[in-house]
Amino acid sequence: MSERPNRRGFAARPANPEQWIKAADVALSDPRNAGFTARLTIDVTPDLRARIKIAAFKRGVTVAEALRELLAREFPTIEGDPS
Repeated sequence: MSERPNRRGFAARPANPEQWIKAADVALSDPRNAGFTARLTIDVTPDLRARIKIAAFKRGVTVAEALRELLAREFPTIEGDPS
């Protein structure tokens, strides 16, 4: 039998999960990374997905823009909160 190749790379799990999670915080604190975003995946029903897409289209924005605005309203930055 042949030995399985070591394919560490882009999809490899980090050795230190805490460092991996905190990497986004470091990136956000650097002004050069003002456009940095983190991906968030949620499960919604097909009906809700369709309603979100239609509402975003009617407002002339992308689904991502509409959801970012909604989340920003629901979870505002709190003064003095270490974010």
